[in-house]
Amino acid sequence: MSAKQILEQALKLPPEDRFSVVEGLIKSLDAPDKSLDQIWAEEAEERLKAYREGRLEGIALEKIFEET
Repeated sequence: MSAKQILEQALKLPPEDRFSVVEGLIKSLDAPDKSLDQIWAEEAEERLKAYREGRLEGIALEKIFEET
């Protein structure tokens, strides 16, 4: 069944059931991705290491908000 067919069928459901379908789909998109978590953890560790070694310069919080 195609996405278009699924949508057509879903639109025929009562509002409460449509809400349940939407909620379930949104939750499925928010599911944690362990591989992405690992990539970000490694990136954070590398940035912290670079900062501590003086290879990366920090920016004051006040300066960040000034530029926004």
